Amino acid sequence: MFTDMVGYSALAQSNEATALELLDRHNATLRPIFRKYAGREVKTVGDAFLVEFESALDAVRCAFEIQQSLHDANAGTEAARRIEVRIGIHVGDVVQTGGDVLGDAVNIASRIQPLAAPGGICLTQQVVDQVANKIPHPLARLPPTPLKNIRSPVTVYRVVPPWESARSLPISVEPVGERQLAVLPLANISPDPTDAYFADGLTEELISVLSQVRGLCVIARTSVMPYKTAPKSVAQVGAELGVDTVLEGSVRKAGNRLRIALQLVDVSTQRHIWASSYNREVDDVFAVQTDIAERTADALRLELDTVRGGRRAPTTNLAAYDLYLRGQAALSLPWGDPTSIPIDEAVRYFERATQLDPTFAEAFAAWGNAYVLAAGDTIPMSLAIPKARELVDRALKLDPASSDGHAALANLTFQYDHAWPLAEAEFRRAIELNPSNLAAHRFFGMMLFALGRFDEAKALVRRAIQLDPAGRMGGLLAWIEFESGNFGEALRFGEQVREQHPTEAAPHLILGTYYVALGRLAEAKREADVPFEGASDDDRFDHALLNAMVGRPEEAREVIARVKSGHFGTYVSASHLAMLYSALGEASMALDLLEKDYREGDRVLWLWSRGAFFDPIRNDPRFLALLEKYGLPVDEIRHPFRLTGDSAEPTGHVRRRAHARGR
Repeated sequence: MFTDMVGYSALAQSNEATALELLDRHNATLRPIFRKYAGREVKTVGDAFLVEFESALDAVRCAFEIQQSLHDANAGTEAARRIEVRIGIHVGDVVQTGGDVLGDAVNIASRIQPLAAPGGICLTQQVVDQVANKIPHPLARLPPTPLKNIRSPVTVYRVVPPWESARSLPISVEPVGERQLAVLPLANISPDPTDAYFADGLTEELISVLSQVRGLCVIARTSVMPYKTAPKSVAQVGAELGVDTVLEGSVRKAGNRLRIALQLVDVSTQRHIWASSYNREVDDVFAVQTDIAERTADALRLELDTVRGGRRAPTTNLAAYDLYLRGQAALSLPWGDPTSIPIDEAVRYFERATQLDPTFAEAFAAWGNAYVLAAGDTIPMSLAIPKARELVDRALKLDPASSDGHAALANLTFQYDHAWPLAEAEFRRAIELNPSNLAAHRFFGMMLFALGRFDEAKALVRRAIQLDPAGRMGGLLAWIEFESGNFGEALRFGEQVREQHPTEAAPHLILGTYYVALGRLAEAKREADVPFEGASDDDRFDHALLNAMVGRPEEAREVIARVKSGHFGTYVSASHLAMLYSALGEASMALDLLEKDYREGDRVLWLWSRGAFFDPIRNDPRFLALLEKYGLPVDEIRHPFRLTGDSAEPTGHVRRRAHARGR
């Protein structure tokens, strides 16, 4: 058995005294339980234990009692002082030497331990074979996972504890060791240049279909689309996106005829793994997509998902499919730029597609997702969410195995309903159906961050960054690092992005808010003084907010006046206005707006509740009551970390702020 304490290294760097206190409590809890089940403590390394047992059943019972004891103790403890561990158990021969144990069995146990969720237990197949009918807890098999320096495949299960939702499934965050594929934008060589949408749409469809190949990480469209206008060599693409294979080619559409030429290329050798041309009728396009997925899976010695691999044609109406591709092309903008989404144009295409084919599940899901992405940014959430809910429900009734449908349902369920367990189950289902679903990873990570489950949130966001290296989601990861007390890591990232993009306003403003949170006001003011030519209205909002936080209220009052008069260039929710009022010290107005937003508005406090702009009202009973209504961790948000000298410790007055816009 290997055990490891979650988050100990980061805590030791930020607050050594608290870390040592928790480590003593951790050791005092685990050691008596080891002895109870005749476990021999082989060694301890910092916050980790290696323990040997005479029987696999004793090891599993010991692990469960440890997690049960910690779960019960954590129930009445603030988040910053909770103790969570991960446990991995394997059975096999070991070599005894000088009181230590060595061998593959030890290595495998150490490799599966990180696969466990905080508070979780992972078991290999060998352990399951010995305990499956002897423990009262269900077991869930994890996706196939290569283990570092372990040659033979290892099947891993997790123990599902009784306090976990019955619908909960393991998060399928694939390891970095899987195959990485980039589908480059197909070149449009059609006689009609306006058919470019078809090539772009087919690129998106191939990304979706190839995502059904198990063990294959497929890069998202937003990271590959820049190569449409700035093509580069396969070697350059591989280096920039971190992929080992590239699919490239062209499409020619003339009337009802298609000619698609493709080649799958190995990045390291530049060798063609396979190449093929398809001369087909347009109505054969779905068979072509399936054949490409099968050939790619076979060439890379991977497995096409048996559930989704036998993909039925999403529609038999080619006119509807054409409109669907046009709608997808309308949404093909850089990820993280919802203010630019041409929602009206995309909606028109999806609406017409579903009119032509009322059974077109993918079009309903895409239509609903468009509303979900725009909700609260370009459209009031109270208007967008009911439309999205109706469309997503329709999509899932038509196709219960729609990953996009489950992701969209999860998104609106947690953002507007704040039904956190239901949303979590839907996110997990979406990722199970499509491990390359970028939106599911990104928004699931944001939800877990809001709930204070920082380690899980970081794992999901790292996976999203792997799927979309150019998507600028590193800012979200830095934010999570900052809010979990890893201030140095967040600052290093912020300063790096500022140096990479010195003329852009956003990196300066984000970094400025970190400086405010750390009490480094002189540096925050320097970031607030960045030249502002060509900045977007969202940047102007953030600029006004940062200046209000450093004692310069004029711009914030100007933005408020422009929003109220209807002359501000972008949508601003009541909660965003509350940020400005709170930073200006006008607590009553800020609270009025937050309460109004909860009753009838966008309900976005779940995301911004930790922001330093809410410090003046953080302990107000009305603010705390709102946190309870949202189902957020009140004590943690009320008493999070701040810097005290060179360390971090809980406090009632937060000095932390992250991005003010752009969900």
